[in-house]
Amino acid sequence: MDGNDQQSIAPRAPGNRAVVLGVLAATAAVLLVQAASGTVSRLVLLLVFLPALLAGLGTVAQTVAVSVWVTAVIVVHSVLVPPGDLSARLGTLVGVIAAEGAVIALCARRVRRERQLSRMRQVAVALQRQLLRPLPVTTSDVRLDGLYRPLEEDAMVGGDLYDVAETPHGTRVLVGDVQGKGLPAIGTGFAVLSAFREAAFREPRLPAVADALEAAVERHNAYAVQSGEQERFVTATVLCVGGPDGNGESPDGNRESPDANTNGNANGNGARPRDGSATEVRAVNCGHLSPYLLHPDGRVEPVPLDAGIPLGLAALAATGEPRPVRRFALPGDGVLVLLTDGITEAQDASGTFYPVEQGLADLAATPADALPEALDRRARRWSGGHSRDDVTVLALRPAP
Repeated sequence: MDGNDQQSIAPRAPGNRAVVLGVLAATAAVLLVQAASGTVSRLVLLLVFLPALLAGLGTVAQTVAVSVWVTAVIVVHSVLVPPGDLSARLGTLVGVIAAEGAVIALCARRVRRERQLSRMRQVAVALQRQLLRPLPVTTSDVRLDGLYRPLEEDAMVGGDLYDVAETPHGTRVLVGDVQGKGLPAIGTGFAVLSAFREAAFREPRLPAVADALEAAVERHNAYAVQSGEQERFVTATVLCVGGPDGNGESPDGNRESPDANTNGNANGNGARPRDGSATEVRAVNCGHLSPYLLHPDGRVEPVPLDAGIPLGLAALAATGEPRPVRRFALPGDGVLVLLTDGITEAQDASGTFYPVEQGLADLAATPADALPEALDRRARRWSGGHSRDDVTVLALRPAP
């Protein structure tokens, strides 16, 4: 994690210059009101609220400095405009010092807790970023650009995951989202990624890769139950581009179901057709969001994948049928956009969700390598900068 990441996670205190100017302005205002009132009322005691306000925002050093300043101002004012007797003067001084001491203690406690939470978030985000490989990635079949932006808030580090593997069976791509937030969600994501990195090379058939991911989530859930933790499910889409396994057969010998919307330009061998106009993509969906196909002419087309059963829930369905494989053509100049619900669930002030299809259409002229960040910026602008979940956007296109 670099310095920018740490700054974005660490609590931000007001600057010293702003604190000094604010305290001086407040002190001058109170003293002027005290002088203009022409009464013996102790308005200067209102200054004790300055350290209390700063204790909720500033550092301990700032709170101590302002407390000392306020105490000094009150002491000087008491000397120049003393109360009726010495006991009242001493009582005022003791009360002010006690109040400022309590404020400093509360500020120290707040800062200590914020630092603990900040360290926890840093560990969670650093761990998640270490699990996910850097982008872009180029294989012999595809070029994958993307953006991953974790939600860096207390207990809200989510479980978005993705990976790409160039295997003898073609380039396998995974994108998914773990149910829930925090370190347990990252643990489930790690189990899925580990299983994918092994099964992508071992299994020649795409449904078998998905089955391996299902088994990994089931094993992780069994361990979670033994540890007293919550079971989780994972939505995911597994894709394959290229390779020799695109002959249309599923593990049980049945033919794969071609996408009804395919334009027929992709052949059945998993590679580009002889005319080079399109690349065949095969996909197994496990309850995840369907991808979008951005055509060279600017049209945006949702890819109609089967909804599928999320990983970890297959035992509840108990259909006995293998997960279906869908095949569709990716035009030579087209882009396949894979994303998570950090984009689709961005809401404006009225609660309207971000229109992803329209947003992609507006970005049709954007280069593929800049498309993920541009889409994320538009979604954040739509939601007023308020993110509710991790954001993952992948832009897949045929390798140059």
